[in-house]
Amino acid sequence: MNAKENSDGILPDSAIEAMIAAGEIDLATPPDARQVQPASLDLRLGETAYRVRASFLPGRDCAVEKKLDRFKLHAFDITGGAVLETGCVYIVPLLESLALPQEVAASANPKSSTGRLDVFTRVIADNGDAFDQIPAGYRGPLYLEISPRTFPVLVRTGSRLAQIRFRRGHARLSDEELGTLQTTSFVSSDPRFFEGLVLSVDLAGGEDGLIGYRGKRHTGVIDVDRPDAYEVADFWEPLRPSDKAGLILDPDQFYILASREAVHVPAETAAEMVPFDPLVGEFRVHYAGFFDPGFGDDTAGGRGSRAVLEVRSREVPFILEHGQTVGRLVYERMAALPKALYGAGLGSNYQGQALKLSKHFRV
Repeated sequence: MNAKENSDGILPDSAIEAMIAAGEIDLATPPDARQVQPASLDLRLGETAYRVRASFLPGRDCAVEKKLDRFKLHAFDITGGAVLETGCVYIVPLLESLALPQEVAASANPKSSTGRLDVFTRVIADNGDAFDQIPAGYRGPLYLEISPRTFPVLVRTGSRLAQIRFRRGHARLSDEELGTLQTTSFVSSDPRFFEGLVLSVDLAGGEDGLIGYRGKRHTGVIDVDRPDAYEVADFWEPLRPSDKAGLILDPDQFYILASREAVHVPAETAAEMVPFDPLVGEFRVHYAGFFDPGFGDDTAGGRGSRAVLEVRSREVPFILEHGQTVGRLVYERMAALPKALYGAGLGSNYQGQALKLSKHFRV
């Protein structure tokens, strides 16, 4: 499978840079270092946050700003930093807006570090009737809905909590195409495919005996822009294997777990985790769903990388057991190869990972 320039697929870093130069992606301030990723663009918070009564979608023929006038409780400046409290919903206009070509659509997801803090984010566009989905040819502003679930967070103008991908035409790989690709590209010796790569949970633990972490309640604030700044024990309870039946997910708790399978995203593909699949249980896995080209790639220092799972049970307690199916990765072809792979000189935080918390915690 060879990705060619101007073919259908996920647009790589070079195409994103060209869209910025052409004004199809409009930046209110110059781009930050490493804002353009191999197959995505980081989105930055603007200057004002709005506390709103509840989450909402604008719907057809309605601007987000008009709905904000109806549902906002108050607005506040975040240029110097502001704390977003747990259990609240905020809307923040982003520094990026779009004037997409008619053949290019986009989708968004929380960044990995955002999801691992249990901060739920969704991108909203004017006239939108779905979160995180921007139709082909969209012209207008972008907004980010933010809802911290476990930890209060400190954010500011320029904080990067979400990312956006651009695609032209049909890009998704079938299971048959994945089966062909796996003979040369996948790390796992016996991958399973069912509408994507099937992933199961590792509850056996590694040499350190850890199988995961459970978020603590009533903690201090986490500054989203401060890596390696916080002690793990102040925010997380370590989990170890039990002789009893599996791991019981409590609906009021947030868990960091890892996949049993190694994950590899070949350079000519990009992948996305399906966040909730009712066929495998009443829980949501992986708020942050994008896997860039080169994740888990041996040449980029990633051989053996696991998918870290951000897990919440939904309405009832749910028992997970070792090896149980928890989700799947959907693969899409790249329209062209990226200039750089994930992890290869990009300062990527999660290449080669096993069970790993967000970059904010000291290890």
